[in-house]
Amino acid sequence: MRPALQIDAKRGSLIDPAIEKYLLALHAAQDLDSFWGAIQELIGAAIPNQVIGLTLQHNPILPLTAKWTAPMADGFFITQPLKKCVSAQPPKKVVRVMDLFSNHRAFTRSTFFRKYVASQRCAHVTCLLFWQRRRLVCAIVIMRTAAQGDLSLAEIKLLRQLYPQFLTTLQRLRSLELDRAVRSDLEEFVKRLPLPTMLVRWNLKLLFQNRAARNFCTVWENGSDQARVLNAKSAIPPEILDRCRRLKQKWARERRSGPKQTNPEPERVSHAESPHLRAIIHLRQLNSAVARPHFLIECEDSSRLEAVSVTPASLPHLARLTGREQEVTRLVCNGQSNQEIADAARLSLPMVKKHLHAVFRKLEVSSRSQLMALML
Repeated sequence: MRPALQIDAKRGSLIDPAIEKYLLALHAAQDLDSFWGAIQELIGAAIPNQVIGLTLQHNPILPLTAKWTAPMADGFFITQPLKKCVSAQPPKKVVRVMDLFSNHRAFTRSTFFRKYVASQRCAHVTCLLFWQRRRLVCAIVIMRTAAQGDLSLAEIKLLRQLYPQFLTTLQRLRSLELDRAVRSDLEEFVKRLPLPTMLVRWNLKLLFQNRAARNFCTVWENGSDQARVLNAKSAIPPEILDRCRRLKQKWARERRSGPKQTNPEPERVSHAESPHLRAIIHLRQLNSAVARPHFLIECEDSSRLEAVSVTPASLPHLARLTGREQEVTRLVCNGQSNQEIADAARLSLPMVKKHLHAVFRKLEVSSRSQLMALML
């Protein structure tokens, strides 16, 4: 077992440099598994323990995620008195479970102790509780044996110092998860667009392109006649990538100008010999403070627009719907009613109607049937 870290009592700060690498690993976590591994390493280095637990999504609608370093029975946080503690206000951040009982005897005779504590050959339990709008969203549990003893005041103080580190990582992971969801939703949505569309990472590596975009790149590189007989997969034209680099430079300049910067105006590029081949390049900032923008490239072959059944002016708007509007659109195209959409997306009925009205306005359609026809 690693020795416990020391605390500077005057400054209230960590002084043991051994903790630095574990904090770095915590803040480098990119998903639940790496977050869980970093928690085990950090707490293991800081505080002697027997069992560590992590629970997420304390929400009746969503399935609870629970990870333990030893097999643990279900229902940990819905057993009294923890259930009462979780529902009490104001919310607590660090809780010693024994303090929730009238005395030590009541604690050791409780169902909670027999089912969750004694079964792990432990005698003491401390929980770090993380809240969002007064709702429990995450908990970290530390269990210790009788020989290890209950947490000392110094160890409780250390946990309070580590609390904001865990919270910061949780918030960042939530943003990353939202980014992944937005990206996944956008990719799924773009697959159904008649408009040739590509997503390119900040490092100019292709993230996604639909079939129409692959055909567009082939036409750009080889011309319409050869593209009809070729089955090649052409790379993104260098002229388009050059405009992406120009957008990167604009974005960097505006970032340096102050905190209230906005994304620069889109770049437009036409084929030197075939001006009917055009591309509009947008910077799409995902919902995260850490993620760089992506390039959304809308391609257009005006020689083919007459064969398209919808107006060209409406096509670029398809990829500019918000994540919720994309979700509502997909559900509409699946034939679901407003109430079914509300249930599936966990939205109120008025909110579904609000999103649907926004979709109609952006896509310039006036009915569900027109919307479904546009997405075919």
